[in-house]
Amino acid sequence: MDITTGNKKQLPKHIAIIMDGNGRWAKKQGKLRVFGHEHGVKTVRRTVEDCAKMGIEFLTLYTFSTENWNRPKLEVDTLMRLLVSSLKKELVTLNKNNIRLNTIGNISTLPKRAHRELLDVMDKTGENTGMVLTLALSYGAREELKHAVQQIAAKVKNNIIIPENIDETIINNHLYTHNLPDVDLLIRTSGEQRISNFLLWQIAYAELYFIDVFWPDFTEHHLLEAIKNYQNRERRFGKTSEQLI
Repeated sequence: MDITTGNKKQLPKHIAIIMDGNGRWAKKQGKLRVFGHEHGVKTVRRTVEDCAKMGIEFLTLYTFSTENWNRPKLEVDTLMRLLVSSLKKELVTLNKNNIRLNTIGNISTLPKRAHRELLDVMDKTGENTGMVLTLALSYGAREELKHAVQQIAAKVKNNIIIPENIDETIINNHLYTHNLPDVDLLIRTSGEQRISNFLLWQIAYAELYFIDVFWPDFTEHHLLEAIKNYQNRERRFGKTSEQLI
């Protein structure tokens, strides 16, 4: 694996991925949508290992959104089954690669078995010091922001926070991602070009990269191309090009 353009110091610190296109990939082959999700799990495994070996510090995957609960029961049940089986199988791989598992979202809504397995793997990888792999599960950015506002409002009501002191730091500290840095590079597969209620606050200055490849077909080559594209962009954060020199 090699980053031929730019250097490793220019690697994105935090990559987030909207893993889109499993169902359409399966439909294209005349299969049920669940077939696509099963193959998508293999892509997750490859991508996680590739990012860890490359030196990416934080990887966040949009695994299951709050809106996904509205999908057909068979598909939801399959996704939950895949979550449980994947967590069990990948524990050894996560520890081998020094990866710590993290999660964001309202995980209390997950089935009991999935919730239990998730907490178990998080606990058993908690001492790892390499890449932080965050699974966004039962996650929605608007729900996250609503939750943060409710927490802050309660603290204002109880005189713990003064309204005039509310700043970005206080808001950040009340988000699910309070222990994660902002996203540097957001990748979405399948050709769709929208954010779909994912990390709306955290991607304020992220570089967006949309690729016309379904998630099961996403490879190391596509990941490298996304990172090379990122490295060739000028990140100004509101400043002028001249100010960055």
